[in-house]
Parts: sequence; structure tokens; C-alpha cells
Amino acid sequence: MDGPLPEAVRQSVVEAAAELIGALPPDEVPMPLRRFARFERRKRAKLAGPPIAALLEKDAGFRERVAEPLREAQPELAEAVAGGGVPPAADPVRVAALAYLLRPGGWTGLVEAARAELERSASASEEEAAERRVAALKEELAAARTARAGEVDKLRADLRDTKAEVAELRRKLHEARTRARAAQERAEAVAAETGRELAAARESSAAADKELRKLRARAAQAEAAAEAARRAAREGRNVDDVRLRMLLDTLADAAQGIRRELALPSTIGRPADTVGALEPDRLAHRALPGRALSDSDPQLLERLLTLPQVHLVVDGYNVTKTGYGELPLSDQRNRLVSGLGGLAAQTRAEVTCVFDGAELDAPVAIGAPRGVRVLFSRPGQTADELIGDLVRAEPPGRAVVVVSADREVADAARRAGARPAPSTLLLRRLGRS
Repeated sequence: MDGPLPEAVRQSVVEAAAELIGALPPDEVPMPLRRFARFERRKRAKLAGPPIAALLEKDAGFRERVAEPLREAQPELAEAVAGGGVPPAADPVRVAALAYLLRPGGWTGLVEAARAELERSASASEEEAAERRVAALKEELAAARTARAGEVDKLRADLRDTKAEVAELRRKLHEARTRARAAQERAEAVAAETGRELAAARESSAAADKELRKLRARAAQAEAAAEAARRAAREGRNVDDVRLRMLLDTLADAAQGIRRELALPSTIGRPADTVGALEPDRLAHRALPGRALSDSDPQLLERLLTLPQVHLVVDGYNVTKTGYGELPLSDQRNRLVSGLGGLAAQTRAEVTCVFDGAELDAPVAIGAPRGVRVLFSRPGQTADELIGDLVRAEPPGRAVVVVSADREVADAARRAGARPAPSTLLLRRLGRS
């Protein structure tokens, strides 16, 4: 024999030997295999395979004993193998196993023939498996082609949709550009019209200035005539009352004409109105006044409020926290502003109450009484700084009273020319109102 037994043949003779040693009495089992005799048959064939194969190769008696059960199970096949002839339809593995165990003349040829048959069968099986794999691959290829065709159709549909969307976007872009050009043209037209109106306004302003100069000349003439009349009266000249009244009427008419030509308002703003600050949603403005004496004098505030055109500036939270700091901030503000309204009505003073805007969580609405201006400091600005701005906005010589118990505020007010007053005096005054 050119090589080892085919694996299937070797497995067959090993299983037959393992079956035999399990059935033999322990003393008849060959010595090398006795330790495997107690194993279960499949475990015996697996674990005792190499010793069994080695013993079969060199022990002819053991081979014959292993062949006996096979001979009894298939006597005709065993007889044919022993005689050197093999039925055409016989299992090549059984034929090779019997030939190996019985060792008739030419048994190696039978084993080699079985090997060739097994290799041919294995090749045929591999070809069938290959054909099955090829068929499966063809099916997968057909499915892939079908899926690819579906994907291509979907991509084509998506491309059509995308092209339609791009066309729509281009149309919208064109419309937007057209609207933008139209809006730009309208803006240019409005700008041109605004320029013409501005030129016309400037011409009107120039004409008004010219007329104003004429009116001022007339007023100057009227004043000169009045002055001449006064000089004549002082010098003893007798100017009758009618002529004097006529001159005064001329002055009044000239002044009224100037007011009409300039469209002057009936009232003028106050300097404190020009200081930047945050105002509540509803404000009540009215001009009022201030300035006075010693901080400890109970009559200080009364004397200050009698000054002509006095401006009373109140450090709001300083006063409220001195007098009723236990109340919520909104109640403090309302109570102080209400009291200042009564004070303004009694004294006719200009009153400005300043609160620190940093104390606010959100903008507030305050119904300020008539004659009281309420201001909040802007972000990044303190109430003390806003009070300083208000004092510096006043013209030199005007009476300004700053009510605060803060020494820095009082000192800054004094340096700016204002008269400080402690918060307790204002609280005492409001308590009597």
C-alpha cells in the first residue's frame, strides 16, 4: 500500500475494534487496550484510536478477531473480498475495511481502489458544492442587479426632484432680486424726495430767519421808541398815555410775531430734562426748585424750599431705606413719590426723585404725581452718578437742594454748588404733609 489508510477506512476499522474490546472479557482484551475497555463505545473509539490502529497493524490475531463480527454481519461481502472479487455496488469503505482486516491477496489494491473512489466522490461532492455556490452567487448577482436597478430608478427620481427644487429656488431667487431692485429704486426715489423736502425746509428756514431779523429790527425800533418815551418822561416832557400804550402794544405784537414765526413752545424745558437716565413707563414732569442752611436745623428744608426756582433732587432709596426700609422696594418707591407729589403741590418747587436702576429686576411703571420727575440710573451708572449729572446740568446761580444721608453724595453736591440736606429732614417734612 502506497500510503496510510483513507480516513474513512481507518475510522471504520477503529470503531469495529473499539466495539470488540468492549464486548470481550477483560482477560482477553489485549494488554495495551485494557484501560480503554471500560470506556463508553464512542469515547473508546476516540481516545483509543491510535493504540487500536497500531495494534491492528502489527497483531494479525487481533485483526482476525476484529474481522469476525464484520464477517458475520456481511458474510457475502466478506466472502467476495476474501476471494478477491468485489460486488460493483458495494460500499468502498466496507470493502477496504474488510480487505485491511482479512488481508487477502491483492488487498492493497482494494484499499487503493477504495481510496480512489472516495477521492472521486469527494471531488464530485466538491463540484456539486461549487455548483451550488455558483448558483447561489448567480442568484445574489441577479438580486443585486435588481436592487441596483431599483436604486438607480430611485436616484433618477431624486435627481428629477432635485432639479425641480433647484429650478424653483432659482425662480424664487430671481423674484427676490427683482423685489430687491424695486425696493432699492423706491429707496432712491424716497431719498431724492427727502432731499428735495430738506432743501425746501432749508429755504423756508432761511426765509424765517430773514423775517425774524426784520421782526427783531422792528422790535428794536419799538424798544428804542419806548426808551425815548421814557427818557422824555424823565426829562419832563409830557408824553400822553395813549402814545405810551401804543408803543407797549407794538412791543407785545412784535414778540408774539417772533414766537409765531419761530414756532416756539409755550413752555421751555428744564436743564434736568437733558440728563440721560432710564425713566419709568409713565412719568409726570413738572419744573420745581431748591437751596439752604445748617444740616441739623429743623427749619433748614423749609427755608430751602422757599428759594425762588429751587430744584429739589432726592436720593430715592437713601430716603426710603432711612424711613421705611422694611417695606418692599415697589412700596417704598410709591410711598416716597406720593409724598413728593404733595410737597411739590404745596411749595411749587421742581422735584426730581432718583432711584438706582441696579435695584430693578425689570422695567417698572410708576404713576408720578404732577410736578415730580422720577428717574432711574442707566445700566452701568449708579444713582449717585446720576444725581451728580443733574446738579452739573443746572446753570450757575440756580438753587439746587440734594436730599441724601450719604456723605459722599452730600460732599459731591456741595462741591458742585448745590446745598445738601439730610434724608431725615425730608422724612419729617413729608410726615407733616
